[in-house]
Amino acid sequence: MKNRIFSGAPAEDFAGFARAVIDMERIYVSGTLGDDPESGDLPDEVAAQTRNALSAIDETLVQAGASIRNVVQARVYLTDAAYLGAVASVLGDVFGDIRPTNTLVVCQIPRPGAKVEIEVTASIAKG
Repeated sequence: MKNRIFSGAPAEDFAGFARAVIDMERIYVSGTLGDDPESGDLPDEVAAQTRNALSAIDETLVQAGASIRNVVQARVYLTDAAYLGAVASVLGDVFGDIRPTNTLVVCQIPRPGAKVEIEVTASIAKG
């Protein structure tokens, strides 16, 4: 049985997706931008966007009964390869001893000012 988590963002209805899907022992979290949680604006610094995205992902995982510590795979999308160092530093701080698999893609993100988008898969398997 699949359970879904919704954030209430208009794009979820418009584009037909969920913030996250819990499918048995896996949680799939949709691509997440680094909006400031208070203002809703995107910070200019890619490191701040990365921290905000990971914090939002953690909040979603908590709603699903897990946390960032349960992440087994991360996919990171950057608009410029020059951001790799700053983003990797934040990822290392957050995922240091968790060590999920990681894929990084340089691409366009269709929101002005967005420099990074992150999606994850987490495991809630017992044992």
